[in-house]
Amino acid sequence: MKVDNSVFPTAEQISATFSAPEDGAFVMVNLLKFKKKASYENGEDVSGRTAYTRYALQMRAMVEAAGGRLLYSGKVSGLMVGEVEELWDTVGLMEYPSRAVFRQITRSPEYREIEKHRIAGLAGQLNIETKSDLPGR
Repeated sequence: MKVDNSVFPTAEQISATFSAPEDGAFVMVNLLKFKKKASYENGEDVSGRTAYTRYALQMRAMVEAAGGRLLYSGKVSGLMVGEVEELWDTVGLMEYPSRAVFRQITRSPEYREIEKHRIAGLAGQLNIETKSDLPGR
């Protein structure tokens, strides 16, 4: 299995996400790897985790205002099964009410304003879209 952390989705990934049929709420699993030092254009000297946290707090507020919710966020502390070359630093689970809401948020001027913190702090990430397969969920 190939694992490729990226900061930005490819055009194909964007197309697949936003052209898929609307089917309600979904949870995005975010596996995050931070830069040791953030890369702000102004040279601000903070860690990648600190820069990303600035983004995450504002993103959480935007998602919650749109009807979504943060289900979990925590530091990765170990790997019980399997093997990867390097562990991610943090995992986050964010529930979005719909693809339309996700798209609206990520295309908003407010998102564009906070995205600089995500870019400054991330070395790479995996975003895994998930749908519950349990009855009644």
